[in-house]
Amino acid sequence: MNSISIIGAGIGGLTLGNVLREHHYDFTIYESAPEIKPVGAGIMMAVNAMQVFDRLGLKEKIENAGNKIHRIVISDESLRPISKTEILALENQYNSCNVAIHRAELQKILAENLNQDSIQLNHSLQKIRKEENYILDFENGNQIESTIVFGADGIKSPVRNQILQTGTIRNSGQKCWRGLVDFELPEKHHQEAFEIWGKGKRFGFVKISDKKVYWYACVNEKSFGKYGEIAEIFNDFNPLVLQLIEATDRDIICNTITDLAPIPQWYTENLCLIGDAAHATTPNMGQGACQAIEDAYIIGKLLETHQNFNTVFEKFQNIRRKKVDYIVNTSRSIGKFSQWEKGNSIRNFLMGLIPESVNQKMAKRIIELEM
Repeated sequence: MNSISIIGAGIGGLTLGNVLREHHYDFTIYESAPEIKPVGAGIMMAVNAMQVFDRLGLKEKIENAGNKIHRIVISDESLRPISKTEILALENQYNSCNVAIHRAELQKILAENLNQDSIQLNHSLQKIRKEENYILDFENGNQIESTIVFGADGIKSPVRNQILQTGTIRNSGQKCWRGLVDFELPEKHHQEAFEIWGKGKRFGFVKISDKKVYWYACVNEKSFGKYGEIAEIFNDFNPLVLQLIEATDRDIICNTITDLAPIPQWYTENLCLIGDAAHATTPNMGQGACQAIEDAYIIGKLLETHQNFNTVFEKFQNIRRKKVDYIVNTSRSIGKFSQWEKGNSIRNFLMGLIPESVNQKMAKRIIELEM
């Protein structure tokens, strides 16, 4: 019998574990993978996420394992800047900065901060049902009874599908390759996240450690479905792009970009969804994992003043709903706008007209914690 079960040892589930540990709750995290190992690619931990890690005493470890990013740049295919957002002033205000890091490094730091007995690997949830408590059946044959369940099990969440029976996954019409490569970026790019906008496609890169660069390449599937090679698609971009692609000899990940249409409720009796299970977003604002981290933080803040988990769940959704809906909708719009196939010079001109103060205001809205 468990008091609290967390389904999923991704960034959201592990952060929630760290938050519950701070509040002296007993819990077990169940992860389908047989080990937490270096899979995945790079990820950006924005100032909002880093503030949470600061409160958990993990900020310095994460900064040391990643690379601090002080500027976000959008350019055309020739690397001529369209838009720049400087973040130093906001970093000073919130005493935290953006950190680009390997996803596996971040998961390792979060997992190592927990009692290893609290993470059960090789536990893929097959079935969940509500009796007096929740009965969890795992593919390895184990059955667990649990009073409280958190679904931190991603956009395809079995917890959401079986208990709340809701959730429509939306295809954005875009696919994305992601790669990690040992590469010497020009020094001017060391502290910036750089994204290049073309016609129906874009390419981004960021340094995530001394040697490693993370890059991604997004295309409109209907226009580029016939191309076999990424290099062929991006051969009209600055040579730096092709150099990054060609230097990456293995482990390129390719996925269709999806999000979750807003669902009516994230919780039911003694059960709550967090992160992608509740509000998966497209990656265009770099906020998917950051919003899962904020979820964990808000649950922790509410547990300081409320002992009843069902009260916490209701207040949690009321606090978080507006912000995550804004991020899901805005990110979806940015994805479409950034990959226009016609009128690109107009798009770039309009982007260039947006004052720095507007970009700063949007950044502040995203990175300000709500409690």
